[in-house]
Formats: sequence, C-alpha cells, structure tokens
Amino acid sequence: MELDLGAAFEQHFDAIHRYVARRIGTDAADDLAALVFAEAVASASRFDAARGDVRPWLFGIASNVLRRQRRREQAMWRAYARHGVDPVGIDAAPRDDERAVARALATLRSGDRDALLLLAWADLTYEEIAAALDVPIGTVRSRIHRARARLRQALAPLVAPDVEGEPA
Repeated sequence: MELDLGAAFEQHFDAIHRYVARRIGTDAADDLAALVFAEAVASASRFDAARGDVRPWLFGIASNVLRRQRRREQAMWRAYARHGVDPVGIDAAPRDDERAVARALATLRSGDRDALLLLAWADLTYEEIAAALDVPIGTVRSRIHRARARLRQALAPLVAPDVEGEPA
C-alpha cells in the first residue's frame, strides 16, 4: 500500500498544527507544521504501512521537529511560569494555577513531556504515542506515569484540603 501524503495532509494537518502551536506558539506553528509534512515527503519511503495509521507517524515527525526547537520551548515555559503571560496566546488572563502548570511542565524530562503532551494535547492513545516516539509501549507508560507523578507533586500546593483533610 502506497502512502498518500496528499490525503494525510488534508486529514491531519489541522491536528498537527494545533499540537505544534500548543508546544511552541502560534507564530512558528505554520512553519513547523509545514516542516512536518515536508519531512514526511522526504521520508515517505520509511513509512511502514504495516504499522497502521499514518497519524502516529506524523506526530512522531512532529515530535522530532519540536525536539530541535526544545531550547525555545523551554524558554517559553519558564517565561510563562515567571511572568504569567500565556506564551501561545490561548488564555488572555492566565491564572496562578496555569503558571504553576507551565513551571511544572518546564521541569519534566523532554521524553516525559513529549509523551504526556501527545496524550493530553494530541489525544493519541498509548499505542499511538509509542509509534510516534518510536519507543516501546512500556516506555510510554513509564514516561506518562513519571510525568503525572511530577506534576502531581509540583501542583499539590494548589489543591486546597477541605475541612476533613481530603483534597477539594
């Protein structure tokens, strides 16, 4: 079965664009989403149709493109945590809890952050994340577990206990 990149572009460009925009900001999202598809064209011969849907493969390319932009992303998260200004313009009036989430995301290892954000923002399954990142599914499970644990720990002060001592 031959890869139809035209159909893949039509079907998945918006999702790739949204994912990239949430990671690095809307200003660069057009260019990087286009770069994802340019890289897909250049590496189409490496797509294994036996692995199934093209979507995880495209998100894997997106993750690799983003990995090269890691320094910029890190600086953006740190700025958001420091100043409370949403770096991608999604929320005009960020709250303190959003700043805390940004600060916590900035502390995660890149692989853990990639797995977590592919789950949360790209809505990929664990299997699709494994395919996108080209890692075993057990690694995906570990990364997401580790990321969630770090976020829970970092965000615990935001969860006010009720009168019984249980989280609200």
